[in-house]
Amino acid sequence: MQKFNREITLDKYINEALYDKTYGYYSTRNPFGEKGDYITSPNISVLFSEVITIWSILFWESLKLPKKFNIIELGAGNGEMMYQIMITSKNFKKFNSTTKFYIYEKSEYLRNVQKKRLKGFNVKWIKKLSDLKKGYNLFIGNEFLDAFAIKQFKKIKNNWFEKHICEINKHNRQERYKKTNILDLKKKINIDLFKNQNFIEISIEQISFLNDLSKLIKKNNGGLLFFDYGYTNNKMINSLQSVRKHKSSNYLTNKGKNDITHLINFYFLKKILEKNGLKINGPTNQGDFLKKLGILERGEIMSKNKTFLEKADIFYRINRLINKNEMGNLIKVLLVTKKISNFNLGFK
Repeated sequence: MQKFNREITLDKYINEALYDKTYGYYSTRNPFGEKGDYITSPNISVLFSEVITIWSILFWESLKLPKKFNIIELGAGNGEMMYQIMITSKNFKKFNSTTKFYIYEKSEYLRNVQKKRLKGFNVKWIKKLSDLKKGYNLFIGNEFLDAFAIKQFKKIKNNWFEKHICEINKHNRQERYKKTNILDLKKKINIDLFKNQNFIEISIEQISFLNDLSKLIKKNNGGLLFFDYGYTNNKMINSLQSVRKHKSSNYLTNKGKNDITHLINFYFLKKILEKNGLKINGPTNQGDFLKKLGILERGEIMSKNKTFLEKADIFYRINRLINKNEMGNLIKVLLVTKKISNFNLGFK
């Protein structure tokens, strides 16, 4: 029988691989950009962040121009989106004067990267939501939800088993399913996601965080705007994946050197948020959302008096964001507000 040095649940393994202070993926490197392991929408085109800023201003106007308004980016990567949001906001003086900008970032390494990019800008970093000043809150998360560690369970002959990672030595690991009492999980998350499922992929940390965000929205008003790779089926799938140098990798090897992520199941995400008494718009596809916000028209304006190659580059980048064969269909967008809100720009 194989001997293991250690056996831990999948979510604990992912948390160690991503966030361990000594060797964790997000604790030791900047993974963003062409030279990193993957690239996100704000790093493809400045127009992504520009149109999100305009959308945010219109959302602020729909709230009747509150004098205290907070924009909080959840997991700001290399700081590029917040940089462009703050640059664009300066063109709208009334909005800019009433808005405070925050970044919620778990990784100390990335906080330092962001602080270099945003040097000279009036932005504050927070480690907990209670650090926010009073006011209406707009939380924006681009590829944020998929950074939470997940658990996986499968049903075999009416019994549920949880995936564990068995560490044989520093370089050799394997998966193992271990029988578990699923009722304990049901009590913990307080929502039944198990009906008609033979496989469960879930993040307890993510659900807890969404519950906290929901309480803030209900108490102080505002909204949540999420962009993430995901799917909308009511059947859960095994979407665990690992990336290194823009290519798929084995998440069990080179611990701390691969990004480990998963797809968001927006069907269940909506269930969780609706249970909190909030209104959901979407999900819609990123391509449709950005086109409704006028990204193509903005590209035309931006390309005036540019050379042919400069114009081609602008629209090549836009195409990556909106084409259904690129990010356009793969990334979904979701807006969460109080039930009294009628704001649905980009979703109708």
